[in-house]
Amino acid sequence: MNFKYWGGANSSAPIFAYLGAEGDLDYEMPAIGFLTDNAYQFKALLVYIEVLWGISSIWIKRGDYAEVLIYIKKQLLAENSPIIVVGASYGGMFASWFRLKYPHVTLGALASSAPILYFDDITPQNGYYSIVTKDFREASESCYETIRESRSEIDRVASEPNGLSILSQKFRTCNQLNNAYELKYYLEAGYTMAAQFDNPSSYPVTMICSGIDGAPEGSDVLNRIFAGVIAVRGNISCYSINAAGFSIQTVGDTNSPDLSVETVEGWAWQRCSEMVMPIGRGENDTMFPPAPSYLTTFIHYCTTSYGVSPRPHWVTTYYGGHDIELILSRFGSNIIFSNGLRDPYSIGVLKNISQTIVAIPTINGSHCLDIVPAKSTDPEWLVMQRKAEVYIIESWISQYNADLHAMKK
Repeated sequence: MNFKYWGGANSSAPIFAYLGAEGDLDYEMPAIGFLTDNAYQFKALLVYIEVLWGISSIWIKRGDYAEVLIYIKKQLLAENSPIIVVGASYGGMFASWFRLKYPHVTLGALASSAPILYFDDITPQNGYYSIVTKDFREASESCYETIRESRSEIDRVASEPNGLSILSQKFRTCNQLNNAYELKYYLEAGYTMAAQFDNPSSYPVTMICSGIDGAPEGSDVLNRIFAGVIAVRGNISCYSINAAGFSIQTVGDTNSPDLSVETVEGWAWQRCSEMVMPIGRGENDTMFPPAPSYLTTFIHYCTTSYGVSPRPHWVTTYYGGHDIELILSRFGSNIIFSNGLRDPYSIGVLKNISQTIVAIPTINGSHCLDIVPAKSTDPEWLVMQRKAEVYIIESWISQYNADLHAMKK
C-alpha cells in the first residue's frame, strides 16, 4: 500500500487497486506506472494485490480480492472512498469481471489489453498469430517472406549430416541444438514477443526486420534470420536458446520482466484448469506453420502434467462473452477496455458497448502500454489514450461524489 498521495478518508479520496496478473508483484511493480503517475492528481491511496497460485480458482481469488478491499476500507474508516481497480492482460480480464461481479466493492475498472473474447469459439483460433503476422508484414514484406521461408530451410539443414551442428554454429548457440524444434520455437517466441511488446521505446519488430533486410548482400535465408537476432540481442559470443525467445530482453523494457518458474508453472496450471484459451493457427493463414488447437490434445497435456482436467466453457458460463455487446449494453457500467491493435492479445472489446462501458484502442499500441510509466518521449497518441482514461475515471468519481452528497442531504 502507498499512502503518499492519499487525501484521506474524511475527504472520500479514492483508492486505486491494482489486481495482479500472473507475474510476481516484485517484478510487476516497476512496470505499473498508471497508478503512481496519477495518484497525486486523484489524491489516491494505492493498493497492490498479488495472485497466489495454488489450488484456488479464479472465483476464489476474486472473492479474496473483494474481502481484502472491504477490509482495507473498514480499517481505514474509508467506507465512502470509491475504489477503481486496474488490471493488465490476465489482470485486465480479472478487473473487468471484478467490476461486473462486485459493483458494491469497486466503482469502476480499467482493463488494459484484456483478451476476454479468446474463449470458446468467440474468436478464431489464429487471432493471436494473425496479428503477429500483420505486424511483421506491415513492417516489411521481404522480412515477412524471409521468416516464412526460414522454417522449411531450418528443417532442410537439420536433416543433413551434422545438420544440427551446422545450425548451432550458424546461430551461435551456447549449447549444441538437440533438434530443429528448439531453434524454431526460439525464433517463433522471439517474433511473437516482439509483436506483443512492440513498444515505441524500441519498436523491436522494426529492429528485427531492419536486421533481416539489412543483412549483407548475398546472405542466405538463415543468415538473414540470424541478422535479425543480432539486431535485437546485439553481437555477442553465444546465444542461449530458451522458450522466452531472442527478443525478450530488449522487447520487455520495464513492461515485460522475466518471470519466475513459479509464475510460469502457476499460469500453465491456471490455463489448464479454467483459462482455456484456444490459441492456434491453420494452414497458410499466418507466417507460421500450422499448429491448430485441439481440445483433446490439450486435455491430455493438462491431465498428464498437472492432473487437472480443463473446463473449456467455464469462463463463458460464469462471466459470459458470447453476444457481449447485446448483454453488457443492458447490464454493467464503468469499465474501460484499452488495447493497442499491434498487440496479438487485442482480442477483446474494441468498440464502445454503452456510454459507460467504453473502448479506447490505439492503432500503434502494444500490450498493456497505457499502464506502463509515462515517458517524455511517448508519442502523442499514447499520451491522448492515457488522458482519455483519466478523464473517464474522473467522471466516474465526480458522479459518485455528487450521488454521495445528495444521499447525505
